Amino acid sequence: MPAPLLILCPMRSFSSVVCAMIGQHPQAYGLPEVNLFIADNVGELLRIHAPRPHGMHGLLRTLAQLENGEQTDESVKAARAWLEARKDWTTKQVFDHILAAVEPLVAVDKTPRTVLRPECLERAYAIYPDANFLHLTRHPRSTGKSLISNLKRNAEWGGTFSADRVDPQGIWLKAHTNITQFAATLPEGQCLRIKGEDLLSDPALYLPQIAEWLGLDPGAEAIEAMLHPEQSPYACYGPEEAKFGNDPEFLEKPAFRASRVREPALAGALDWAPDREFDKPTVKLSRELGYA
Repeated sequence: MPAPLLILCPMRSFSSVVCAMIGQHPQAYGLPEVNLFIADNVGELLRIHAPRPHGMHGLLRTLAQLENGEQTDESVKAARAWLEARKDWTTKQVFDHILAAVEPLVAVDKTPRTVLRPECLERAYAIYPDANFLHLTRHPRSTGKSLISNLKRNAEWGGTFSADRVDPQGIWLKAHTNITQFAATLPEGQCLRIKGEDLLSDPALYLPQIAEWLGLDPGAEAIEAMLHPEQSPYACYGPEEAKFGNDPEFLEKPAFRASRVREPALAGALDWAPDREFDKPTVKLSRELGYA
């Protein structure tokens, strides 16, 4: 089976659209957030998500689609039963099952929760030492603004998080620190870093580079297919039993619209905390990632 591509980034980093774009390459298969690297086995995974079932939606939609060829309430219930019957399975066994189902395509995973704990990154690498890793970045200011905006709509989507309880700067710094430290341990060429602003501003330049790095066809037809993330089976709301699995804003408007994605300034008061500015560690890491 081809080794998967694992996109590493915190939430609100363009990961839904980028994963769907890469996943539309004729030789790839983009997954929603399957969250498989946050636990060792299915029983543990089910316990982790019990308080917030939305975290299972991506995996349930994936299994429903691959096992039944459709995402309906019935196929999602069947996927849930499939998991319940395999609580002793390792999460590697489940991911291997997915890889076998999409073979010979390269599976593309993006699960922001993976990067919040070093042990999750280490688990991913231990399971798939031949995987390719794409470090996707976004400016900390626009990441934070997007996170707060998203959380203010959270109740509308059935979520329980409050914007008042979240530290966007801390999440950004923790996630990218974990990723950069992890990437530094990998063999040369196994991890590619790309600014999301650059990729979405000039996909004709960057998508062929990503395809070549992965050993996929960089030709015009393949790149054109990648410009249509809306054609992914996961680029829409799922059935009531598993509606999400991707960013709801992406699910509402999944079509890619080329435009220049501008980078804001690092200096100045934080939009979500006017009495604060970025801390020195955030500024330092931002500059290391290419944000002047």
